[in-house]
Amino acid sequence: MKQFLEPGNLVKHPGKADWGLGQVQSVIDDRITVNFEHSGKVVINASHVFLEQVFSTRVTARSHGYR
Repeated sequence: MKQFLEPGNLVKHPGKADWGLGQVQSVIDDRITVNFEHSGKVVINASHVFLEQVFSTRVTARSHGYR
């Protein structure tokens, strides 16, 4: 299943709740680079992991250090 993510989207990894909220940095083919609150920059293989998109207001995003 194709994920429709783009840089700036906020996401969570379904199997890594301890990583916290992540912001998509780039999407190249099946590789999604995400900067997570508690684990830093991680490259996700989208053919194996379906990231959960977080829909929030800009205020919430800023409170987590994202713009």
